[in-house]
Amino acid sequence: MVQRITISSQQYQENRLILQPEQIHYLLRVLRLSAGDRFIAQDGTGQQWLAALSEKPAQADIIEAIAPPPNPSAPLRLVAALPKGNSFDQVVRQATELGVTHIYPVLTERTLLKPSDNKLTRWRRIAQEASEQSERITVPDIFTPMAFPHYLQQDSESGLPHQPKGLRYLCAARNNGSLSNPEAKLPHLLSQLMAELASADSPSVTLAIGPEGGWTPNEITVASRYHYKVVTLGSVILRAVTAPITALSLVTAARELLI
Repeated sequence: MVQRITISSQQYQENRLILQPEQIHYLLRVLRLSAGDRFIAQDGTGQQWLAALSEKPAQADIIEAIAPPPNPSAPLRLVAALPKGNSFDQVVRQATELGVTHIYPVLTERTLLKPSDNKLTRWRRIAQEASEQSERITVPDIFTPMAFPHYLQQDSESGLPHQPKGLRYLCAARNNGSLSNPEAKLPHLLSQLMAELASADSPSVTLAIGPEGGWTPNEITVASRYHYKVVTLGSVILRAVTAPITALSLVTAARELLI
């Protein structure tokens, strides 16, 4: 198996790569590669190249560009309330493995965590590593944490990048009905996906996942006004770390079944 590293556009110079110190360490010390050995370099946006380590220090030669897959998936966005501790690291890692394209960390009425300034850098590094390990050719964009109402407002005003119209779901913690009809049962996310993905032309999907304790009634009401469909992930109560991965797995499965 040919190993991968993620590069920045500035590292690509006239059919060669200028490697960073941590990349040199990874290729030479961790993978035990030597001059002439091949690896794949990707820029995180879908472009990738087959390269070989050069005899020159800190350089690699580009052998050829690798064609992207013919039918890339439509955008898959995750809007996730920040869980306590460092649990969001796991969400970022596994969401990347499942093909998410954009991650929006949000602060909700029940959010317990106030993220430090260095969290965003850490999450982006984790996403890059997970992309390389799972052979994903793109690295998800991870945005600065913002309050959930602020996210909804920017989304509706098309103020967020890469937010075309598509399917939007807010996953509720319990299989209860709407506030106006609490006896009714919420539709399951999978049933909604199978019906709506089949009737649309490769739509983007946005999933909103709440914090420990779930969304508040006010947050559910506000999200509904912004055209989010309230759905359930089933009868069990999932941890704030487990719920995003469950929901993303359902989207991945539904898309593959409908190909």
